Amino acid sequence: MSKKIVLSGSRPTGNIHLGNYFGALENWVRLQDDYNCYFFIADWHALTTGYDDTKDLYKNTVSLMADFLASGLDPNKATLFLQSLVSPHAELYLLLGMNTPLSWLERCPTYKDMMANMTEKDIATYGFLGYPVLQAADILMYKADYVPVGEDQIPHLEMTREIARRFNYLYESAIFPEPQPLLTKSKVLPGTDGRKMSKSYGNTIALADTPDEVSQKVMSMITDPARIRKDDPGHPEVCTVFAFHKVFSEDEVSDIEEQCRKGTIGCVACKRKLQARMARFHTPIYEKRQKLLEDESGLLDIIRDGSRKASEAAERTIEEVRKAVRIGI
Repeated sequence: MSKKIVLSGSRPTGNIHLGNYFGALENWVRLQDDYNCYFFIADWHALTTGYDDTKDLYKNTVSLMADFLASGLDPNKATLFLQSLVSPHAELYLLLGMNTPLSWLERCPTYKDMMANMTEKDIATYGFLGYPVLQAADILMYKADYVPVGEDQIPHLEMTREIARRFNYLYESAIFPEPQPLLTKSKVLPGTDGRKMSKSYGNTIALADTPDEVSQKVMSMITDPARIRKDDPGHPEVCTVFAFHKVFSEDEVSDIEEQCRKGTIGCVACKRKLQARMARFHTPIYEKRQKLLEDESGLLDIIRDGSRKASEAAERTIEEVRKAVRIGI
């Protein structure tokens, strides 16, 4: 039997940080062995909120592919491509948009939330309102069986399922399967200041950070504010360093927790432990990433080759869509 199809993408809006890695990339690397995977750089999606400043879009695109490969994605196992190089996405976006009710888009939770909170940017645009249709086109183009998501993202996928159902009904076709969520339990890391890890907060640790930068960021992490002296009993549940130890020091996290609660390990020593653990994980990825970026033409070849492969599948689907809609001659 052929493998089930999985699709997901990432916007090229800056360096991948550890929150992104453990929230998505780590899982993608596992999935590529068991599924027919399409992972793409969503540069058109980047325009939905960043249309007014595209000067770094090319650099971020190349950098993101380096992040993909350094993290373990393999172009021989998965199709890695650039959204804008597969033009049928735009055609399917247009055709799906013709029959997607406006009310569906206006009720989208992310749309309402971002319109309320991103007041510093003018995102009252057709492109931003319609991004769920573009998202649906991305997924349906490859007839994805599954989309890896967390539980909070299921409502977004339901929009794609509704769009697929409506298209199949209107044109009496069965072109699009309804993609199912592939629920993923991701490791959650806070930012270095204890808040959600986010580029907008300036509290991230990126795959692009040098080993020295990572070490400095570890030493600057927020710890238990109630610990004044190093032998004071600690409360690891409120400590950012301990949250990282739960991910990077799984084999000794229980011992670290016990020492912290007893006050037998100080915060500086605890951070030193974390520095060593994180270096073992981060430095090889960083070094591989740097080597990839030294050969930009090689990265561009990988992007183009993957995009050609994706285009072959996309052309087959869009031809079916044209016939169903009865458009063209």
